Amino acid sequence: MRVVSISVNGLAQAVDKGFFDWLAEQDADVVCVQDHRMRAYEIEDKNLIPEGYEAYFIDGEKNEDGGVGIYTRHFPKAIMYGFANESADREGRFIQADFDKVSVASVLAPCALGREEELISEDDLTVLDHKDDFMDAFGLHMQKTLRKRRQFIFGANLQSAHHVTDASPLYHRFDFSGFLPHERAWLDRLFDEMGCVDAFRDINKQSNQFTWWPEQTEGSRKKAGIRVDYQLMTPGVRKTIKDGWIDSTTRFSDHAPVIMDYDIEIGI
Repeated sequence: MRVVSISVNGLAQAVDKGFFDWLAEQDADVVCVQDHRMRAYEIEDKNLIPEGYEAYFIDGEKNEDGGVGIYTRHFPKAIMYGFANESADREGRFIQADFDKVSVASVLAPCALGREEELISEDDLTVLDHKDDFMDAFGLHMQKTLRKRRQFIFGANLQSAHHVTDASPLYHRFDFSGFLPHERAWLDRLFDEMGCVDAFRDINKQSNQFTWWPEQTEGSRKKAGIRVDYQLMTPGVRKTIKDGWIDSTTRFSDHAPVIMDYDIEIGI
């Protein structure tokens, strides 16, 4: 089974830049899309479904919230829209497809980079507070998920990097959301305490394996990258990882796709 995860910064513009042509060459079984920035019904209305795939998408109340979706070659047994968190579900941040041997989800965390202290409510809630609230809620969901017998893969843009090797030195020197101490500590808990598996890092320990080059770093001497896009796994399928890479030469957005191959039969 091949799973692709990609944050597109708007699905329509990514398709215009050749996303579907690239996808046709990947032979992916499941494609986890984040940040599509449109109404879910428009995906079908505008024919934004690659040939040979079924499409399942959830949107946010505001297009700028992002929205996530899944393209799949295989009919799922069930689709779960959201994870029973009112704020996250209203913003379209989670969708899950259940197949016979595994469930695959697409996840998008809020982005606070460059807007950390910006207020978004009359209760003095900042953009960073909003992101932290989501991460707390998603962490609780992951705790419950990791206790289940069923196996899961999450294609996720978590808007946060884990280790120093996952971020350019620019992030080490400044207080940017995406590499703050408490954000990295959240990832410590996810991987080290809960036992979740970072599939790409499980087989690739090299530095400078970045997936995102934010616009906010354009003014740096060399545009700075950071690895915020993941395929998260329950430990029961850890041994199924066959291969994985980041296609850093592909640009449909300022994120690069993460491609992973698993020794899992997805069909029902």
